[in-house]
Amino acid sequence: MFPYIPNTEQDEKEMLEVLGIDSVDRLFDDIPADIKLGRRLNINPPMSETEVAKKIKSIANKNLCTDELVCFRGAGAYDHSIPSVVRHLISRSEFYTAYTPYQPEISQGTLQAIFEYQTMIANLTGLEVSNASMYDGASATAEAAMLAAANQKGDTVVISETVHPHTREVVKTYMRFYGTKVVEIPAKDGVTDMDALKAAVNGDTVAVIIQTPNFFGLIEDCTEAVEIAHANKALFVMNVDPISLGMLKTPGEYGADIAVGEGQVLGNGLNYGGPYLGFMAANNKQMRKMPGRIVGQTLDLDGKRAFTLTLQAREQHIRRDKATSNICSNQALNALCATIYLSALGKDGLYEVAEASAKKAYYAYNKLIATGKFRPVYNGPFFREFVLETDIDVDNLNAQLAKKGFLGGYNLKKDYPSDKNLVLFCVTEKRTIEEIDCLVKAMEEISW
Repeated sequence: MFPYIPNTEQDEKEMLEVLGIDSVDRLFDDIPADIKLGRRLNINPPMSETEVAKKIKSIANKNLCTDELVCFRGAGAYDHSIPSVVRHLISRSEFYTAYTPYQPEISQGTLQAIFEYQTMIANLTGLEVSNASMYDGASATAEAAMLAAANQKGDTVVISETVHPHTREVVKTYMRFYGTKVVEIPAKDGVTDMDALKAAVNGDTVAVIIQTPNFFGLIEDCTEAVEIAHANKALFVMNVDPISLGMLKTPGEYGADIAVGEGQVLGNGLNYGGPYLGFMAANNKQMRKMPGRIVGQTLDLDGKRAFTLTLQAREQHIRRDKATSNICSNQALNALCATIYLSALGKDGLYEVAEASAKKAYYAYNKLIATGKFRPVYNGPFFREFVLETDIDVDNLNAQLAKKGFLGGYNLKKDYPSDKNLVLFCVTEKRTIEEIDCLVKAMEEISW
């Protein structure tokens, strides 16, 4: 009856005999009859494989992606170039079928890939240790807040309003069920208001969280914020963009305790919103408190290089009451993409990507302002995103741009209701000068 279920009628009969029942329905006797549907589902009749493929393709074709639209939108997910070697290598069966090293002694390849990933993240952030990859940047930030709440004296996490709105919501959700308060610090000229931060942080603060480049694309100088946090014995958590670390000051150089962020930009596509990966790195003082797992390098009985799981903090590995987190996955394939990407680019290549993104963003910024249809909003330095003000409704603007083949900027009104007609544009190294000039020309042709 259901061809996708591999059991034959004979298999079913034998299993029912072992169970001592006469039908599959008897397996569900505990479910009250009045809540059972009592009929077949009202869905389409069966289709052939060819028909299913056509149906799914017709649905997928309703989507527009960056293959069809020139992307000038970021806001947390970015259209960077991905070297062809990334997809070529992760398509090998030993990689794309691997999940997580539950049997580490026979998962040496997986462990080595994670070890190399951890090493690169630690080097990139300037901190001593990184754990295996996490779900995404938002949950990684929340895990850092949980780490602080569990190990610092106090009951309050302080987070800047310039941190990505989705990340702040995830942190609030985690902390609500952890019994920890979340205090948001307002922005001033697009960056964290240091006077407000100083007034909010006290002996009850367990962590201070700031993002740089922040949600508006502005680069935040975290020097004073680190001093404020540490003066009150709170941990300082930096949410960072890994591409920007190719040219900007690292969390380690700032003196941050923990660095977290979204790793999608490292060789992972936009993927319609996921899957992505989060990363976390910390100094040695926080190493034993980190969630998830850490892969270490050792020698086997023959003196050969080998890898092992160490400092495992998950409840599946240690006593439940001693677990630091129940995070139960590492985004192994996504982390492998990041590892291959960073290996392919190297230090100089990552700097070139960061530099090209920044330079092209400033080029687009100046060109759009020169049209007379946009006004600058903030004066601070930015990385690859910038905010402009316009006289036209942003959703209307983007609808007109889509007709001309562009995915326009992000409407900030969605997350900041008072910010009417403010648009967040993004320019990565993937955008050409010709594409930017075409966007500017399109703006001039749009009815305002």
